[in-house]
Amino acid sequence: MQTKFKLLFIVTLMLLALGGAIIINVSLNFRDYSIKGAIEKATMSAAIVKDGLTAHMVNGTMDKRQYFLNQISNNYDDVHTLWIVRSDNVIKQYGDGFINETLRDAIDTKVLQTGKMITEINEHTEKILLRVTIPYKVTMNNNGTNCLSCHNAKNGDTLGAVSMEFDITNMRNAGFFTILKILGLNILFIIIVLVLINHYVTPYMKLFTNMQDGITKAYSGDFTHEFMTTVGGDGGQIVSQLNTLFKKMQETFGDIKYNLSTFIPQGCVSSADPLYEAKTIIGELSDIYKFKKTIELDASKEIVYTRIADILTNKFKLENFSFYEIDTVKNTRKLIYLSNGTSICHDEVDKTADLCRAHRTKTDVISTEFINLCQHCSANDMHYTCIPFSINEENSITISITSNSLDTASAITTKISSIRNYLEAAKPVIESKILMSKLRDTSLRDGMTGLYNRRFLEEFIDTVMSQATRKNETYSVMMLDVDFFKMVNDTYGHDVGDKVIVEIGKVLQENIREADLAIRYGGEEFVIMLHNADKKGALQVAKKVHAAFGDLIFEVGNSETIQKTMSIGMARFPQDGDTIWKCIKYADTALYVAKTTGRNKIVEYTKEMSENSDLR
Repeated sequence: MQTKFKLLFIVTLMLLALGGAIIINVSLNFRDYSIKGAIEKATMSAAIVKDGLTAHMVNGTMDKRQYFLNQISNNYDDVHTLWIVRSDNVIKQYGDGFINETLRDAIDTKVLQTGKMITEINEHTEKILLRVTIPYKVTMNNNGTNCLSCHNAKNGDTLGAVSMEFDITNMRNAGFFTILKILGLNILFIIIVLVLINHYVTPYMKLFTNMQDGITKAYSGDFTHEFMTTVGGDGGQIVSQLNTLFKKMQETFGDIKYNLSTFIPQGCVSSADPLYEAKTIIGELSDIYKFKKTIELDASKEIVYTRIADILTNKFKLENFSFYEIDTVKNTRKLIYLSNGTSICHDEVDKTADLCRAHRTKTDVISTEFINLCQHCSANDMHYTCIPFSINEENSITISITSNSLDTASAITTKISSIRNYLEAAKPVIESKILMSKLRDTSLRDGMTGLYNRRFLEEFIDTVMSQATRKNETYSVMMLDVDFFKMVNDTYGHDVGDKVIVEIGKVLQENIREADLAIRYGGEEFVIMLHNADKKGALQVAKKVHAAFGDLIFEVGNSETIQKTMSIGMARFPQDGDTIWKCIKYADTALYVAKTTGRNKIVEYTKEMSENSDLR
């Protein structure tokens, strides 16, 4: 309704301005026209007086001129005063004349001097007087008038002047009443126009108000508004189209926020405008979709973890955070990524993952909620937010975010839901990568001993050798074989033989480091690759493995037990061979020497073994 009032107000001002302009224009034109008319009337009257005086002069009745002048003054109501003045030349020739025929003001003097007519308007509160003074000049014409016959003057000289004052107050009053009439007509016109505008505009204003209410509701996500109007024609058609459009929009967008919450939980985006919220959520979904499609093509979970770290850094603008992978079966934790500085967690948490409050409680840990919330964090006056996320029953991850300011910590809290959205998208991919890794690992491991198999060695030996060459690393290679193993299978059966193989696997795992490799090369043959072990250290490991296996006692049934021995051949990379494959071959040569020279011994490879066939 304010729009209607503004419209009416503006129209009123425009009409008033137009009416005012008309009144001013009429007033000015009326005044000019009236003054011009009065001047013409006064000039004509003055000319009549002049002609009358001339007639008196010609007829020799100048002494009767006063009667003539009085008659004009008395019989014409518009004539306020009338007088004549003589020039100096006439005064010298005929005298001063009557008492009222003397100079009265500067206008009389100026007319006598210039010989030109002068008009002047004198406005007073009660009346308006028009003063007209015309010169009386010497004339000579064919009608018998010859001023030179009576006056000592030249043709064109001014003999005197006739001055008259006319009362034109009626003109002003008439103009005033005319203006009042025009003003009244304008006001009446304005009222009629406003009534008509109000009559025809009000339905449109109601329609606009109704449309505004509908748009306001639509801005809040409510498209149930029904548009109504009494306007026909195009206006009614627009209302019908709007109702159809809003109905479709309600069907399409009415529940969009709740449908999108299926993919992204509500609360991730806070806005009073659900369409804007939907747009934001769709943008978030698009980013998450692109992220998921990218990580699905990544080769390993480690690369996926790197992608997550990139998202935390670039999208969420996190400057200080650490990223952990937790083995829930072993209850251990491993640092995957550290953005800056050192971790705030104590070292013992890596060995006992349950010490991590976020992992143990499966809830977000926000340090601002309680003083010293996590007992195994060294915050050092820093604020921290820890987000746990479960991948499957065996694996989970935890993201620990730190900040120095309370405002930053609060801002991080608002990002937790969005961060979880990316983790949810990554979850099936990570789980798939873990499963593929397990399948891959299974295909590369011996099912009986859990050690790597020969396929692993064939696939990764080149990579291992390339890395060793690049970093100047060394490997001590051992080839192991159970003495008289075929006799065990033949005498006691394959079950006992399998027990021997399984125990060998345990012995090897217990006596080598995490950086070393133990491989079941085939049958009862095994390969050990000791990373960066010197000759003395490698020999010690070989002796430990040899002794540990020799101490094993195997039950073969009927309360009978047996003990077995093994032979070991050793070679070193790159001292003995420039490739690991050559060193494996040389270790096998040394093993053969051990076998042919008595078994149950450790033999180190020498060049003579390859050169002298008697040693083989």
